[in-house]
Amino acid sequence: MSRSQADKAAVHEQIVNLAAERFRQVGLNGIGVADLMKEAGRTGGGFYKHFDSREKLVEEALGCAFDQRKTKLEKYTAPGSTLTLVDFVERYLSEQHLNEPGSGCALTALVNDVARSGDSIRDLFTEEVESELTVLASLLKSKQPAKKRAQAMLVLCSLVGAMGLSRAVSDPTLVAELLATGKTLLKAVDA
Repeated sequence: MSRSQADKAAVHEQIVNLAAERFRQVGLNGIGVADLMKEAGRTGGGFYKHFDSREKLVEEALGCAFDQRKTKLEKYTAPGSTLTLVDFVERYLSEQHLNEPGSGCALTALVNDVARSGDSIRDLFTEEVESELTVLASLLKSKQPAKKRAQAMLVLCSLVGAMGLSRAVSDPTLVAELLATGKTLLKAVDA
């Protein structure tokens, strides 16, 4: 790869990584292409040297966010891992995850935006939901596949809902209650 191609690839990756973070922070429509490019230290006109459309950027940014999530989840599924559903729930419903949506789970951060997006973006999101369900199911004790999947769905819906509501409400007491109640009830799912 020539130096100019390598430079272009590095800039492309920088833009995608920034978009993955910023979309999780402010939503898919919370930042425009011009502002994103400015944050990346680039001109708005340079956008089309890297992407055919804004939707292509969103697709790549979601793919990047989902890849980052998969890397975080590998520690739960690694051979010999001693991490449990309780560990997963504790980390997901943590103050750190609450306060750092830009590096957190894109499912929670973007669920409402993706619901209003096109098929290609919803397809990517669907794949990530399935991936997350697979990880959660692997942490559950049940030997019955249908029960495991149902429990994994309950856990995922509860995690996304508790975190989403916690980020949306303005009352700190309610936020604490949502997170604490989610932890307590989800830890009992697999007991």
